[in-house]
Amino acid sequence: MQKTDVTHYRIAVLAGGWSDEAQISLQSGTECVKALKTAGFTTVEMFDVKDLSFIQRLAAHEFDIAFVAMHGRYGEDGCIQGLLEILHIPYTCSGVLASAMGTAKDIAKLAYENAGIPTPKDACLASDDEIDKNVVQHIVDKLGLPLFVKPTDNGSSFGVFKVEEQKDLADAIKEEQKTGTHVLIEQAIVGTEITVPVIGNHHPHALPIVEIVFNAPFYDIQAKAEPAPLHHVIPARLDKDVYAHAQELAEQAHVALGCRGVSRTDFIVDENGVPYALETNIIPGMTERSLIPDSAAHEGMGFPELCKRLVEYALEK
Repeated sequence: MQKTDVTHYRIAVLAGGWSDEAQISLQSGTECVKALKTAGFTTVEMFDVKDLSFIQRLAAHEFDIAFVAMHGRYGEDGCIQGLLEILHIPYTCSGVLASAMGTAKDIAKLAYENAGIPTPKDACLASDDEIDKNVVQHIVDKLGLPLFVKPTDNGSSFGVFKVEEQKDLADAIKEEQKTGTHVLIEQAIVGTEITVPVIGNHHPHALPIVEIVFNAPFYDIQAKAEPAPLHHVIPARLDKDVYAHAQELAEQAHVALGCRGVSRTDFIVDENGVPYALETNIIPGMTERSLIPDSAAHEGMGFPELCKRLVEYALEK
C-alpha cells in the first residue's frame, strides 16, 4: 500500500441517486465526509448524483478522487464507475466489470462456482418468462423448500421473499418480475448467517467475521437500520477452522470477482460447518453502525482510518 500522506487530495463523495437504497447511500455519504475530515482531508464535498452538476465539477478537475458511497442501481453496478473512467478520475471500490458482476447475483454465483466457493443451488428466470404449475414444480423439485426469491441486482434486502409453501412460489416470482430483468430463486440454507469484510487490492485481507443475529425470517431492511449491537456478534461464534475457512473463501470471492478496495461477502454456515456464499457487496454500507466499520473497529481500525485506507487503495496502480 502507498505510504505517503494522501490527505492533500481533494475528495468528492458521491452518494444518493435513484435506487431503492438512495437514502441509505446519503447516510453513508454524510458519515464518510465526517470521517474523511477527521482523518485529515481538508477538501471534502458530498454530491447527490441526482444533481448532474457534479459531472461538470469533476470534469473541471476540481477534485482528485471520487469516494463512491452509492448503493444499488447506478452506483454499485458499474454505471458510476464507467462515468468516472471516462472522466479519468480515480475512485474508491471496484471497477466497472467487478461492480457489474458483483451486483448481478446470478453472475456472481457463477464466479463463485468457478472458484470452488460453495453457494446455494438456484434457478434464474427472466422478467418475461411465463410462470405456470410446471415451472413451479420443476423449481421445487430442483431446489426444495423453503426458498428465497430475490431480484438479481438489488441490495439491502429490498424485494426479498421467503417462500415456505409451494402454493406461494408463483405469486412471489410474478411480484419480483415487475421490478427487474431477472429473478433469482435460491435454496434456503439453514444455519448461521455471517458476513466477511475484505479490504485490499492485490493482496486482500479479511477483517473479523460478523455473525448476524435476528428474529425475522431473514436479515431485512428494518433490522439493518437498528443499532449494531442488537444484531452484530464480533467475532462470529464459529469453530476456529470454520472461521478461518470462511475468511479464506471471502478473500477468494474478492479475487474471483476482481474486486478492489473493499468487499463484503455474506454466507450461511450450515450444520456441517460449510460456508455457502450468498452475495458479495461491492460498496457496502458505510455508516458507523454498518457491518464493515463495525468489523474494522474490532481490528483496531477506526472509521476515519478505514475511509482513508480506501482512498489509498484507490490511488494504487
